[in-house]
Amino acid sequence: MPTAEDFIKVGFSLQQAGKLDDAETAYQEALKLDNNNAEIYNLMGVLKLQQNDVISAVHLAEQAVKKNPNEYFYETLFQTYIRAGLYKQIVTHEHEVMEKFPQNFSLLFNLALAYKNLNKNIDAIRYYDKALKINPASYQAWFNLAHLYSIEGETKNAVSALKVCQKIKPHDKDTEYFLSLALMRIKDYNHGLKYFENRLCRETAIAVQNKSYPNKASQDRLWRGENIKNKTLLVYYEAGFGDVIMFARYLPLVANRCKKLLFICQKPLAPLFRENTLGIDEIIDRYIPEDQIDFDVHAPLLSLPYILGLKGDKVFAYSEGYIRPNLNLAEEYKNKYFNNDKIKVGIKWQGNTYYDKDRVIPAEMFKPLMQVANTQYYSFQTFEGSEDVKCLDGIIDIGKDLIDFSQTAAALSNLDLVICNDTSLAHLAGAMGIPCWVILPYEVNWRWHTDLSVCDWYDSVRLFRQHKINDWQGVFEDILKEMQPD
Repeated sequence: MPTAEDFIKVGFSLQQAGKLDDAETAYQEALKLDNNNAEIYNLMGVLKLQQNDVISAVHLAEQAVKKNPNEYFYETLFQTYIRAGLYKQIVTHEHEVMEKFPQNFSLLFNLALAYKNLNKNIDAIRYYDKALKINPASYQAWFNLAHLYSIEGETKNAVSALKVCQKIKPHDKDTEYFLSLALMRIKDYNHGLKYFENRLCRETAIAVQNKSYPNKASQDRLWRGENIKNKTLLVYYEAGFGDVIMFARYLPLVANRCKKLLFICQKPLAPLFRENTLGIDEIIDRYIPEDQIDFDVHAPLLSLPYILGLKGDKVFAYSEGYIRPNLNLAEEYKNKYFNNDKIKVGIKWQGNTYYDKDRVIPAEMFKPLMQVANTQYYSFQTFEGSEDVKCLDGIIDIGKDLIDFSQTAAALSNLDLVICNDTSLAHLAGAMGIPCWVILPYEVNWRWHTDLSVCDWYDSVRLFRQHKINDWQGVFEDILKEMQPD
């Protein structure tokens, strides 16, 4: 007569062969003979994970650990919790793990991962450190540790961790890209810009142009900094509107290096760049057939400082005032919206959530600021998020009328102050030299560096950072104090 062990062996063989339903039947037969066997519950937990039945997997793995709390069964349990997103449950087992299995890399790694997902970064760092003492060759542990250091503003430690990642996985593009962000955040652009060439949006931008102009935008025609005094250069946008406005500062430098400069930009930016030529000979915001466009070399916009070989503070060329408004349009907006003696404050709370939802601010957070005496607030929120303007009594909604960035620049020029999240409006205000207070989440983008008392890219911009993750209240209290200094 078959024993429970016989059914376990049959079930395991079937599971290994991918015959999961038959394996489950065998395990069920084993349970009929021995329902206290922790190994059966553990194997069935793994099987349920393979079937994507995560809830059942969690229940079975919990039964296995309850019947026999060994480290192998804990590893399965933690995997089920991770698949189910139950990170708090992992942390509840912290004491047992540290008491019984303090040298188990997998369990320590998953404790770190749980704390990371619970936004308890200091605890996560502590457990990644413990795990790496056991397995110092773990790329993923070093990589996750680097990310946590970056969030916490310990960027030099992040750089060190990513350099270890480089040794473990030489020439890995992801490693080098994230190393570039860490290096640039500590203003080491001499090295950071080189690794920044591994960014995904660069490859996407090049691929788009190569598809549009296969004969003229080939890899061998990429501009790499050689003499192009007698040649036509095509520069094309990458990433979002804010990046384009920020890196447009380099276009006049490039224009001095070539005979003719063509620039492909997003349609909403085209009117702004036609009014602010920046040395550009032709703005392109539509597809032009290859036989109707003429250029010798091409380059993605965000590569310009690297191609130009900019070093040190020269990376911050044209810190402000390189964008000017259309004066006639600015006067029209003044007469329509801004003809009052109050302090005029423009606000925006949301950018493109495709890139980063952490930068979205609840619109109602601005309510206390609107109570400051002698102020008039204007909403510059457009498209996504603009429906939230209804919660702000007394605000004037300009955003509903703004179609492109030329109109936005003209309206902005009438303001005394801009207060907004990390979005394209901040870059436009900074590029125009308009006072702007940028509200940053706890995890700060590389471009704002580590010393948040200054903004290297724009002289007119001030930076306000969350004190802790998701704490918008604290940062708005800081802003209110600045608006009411007495």
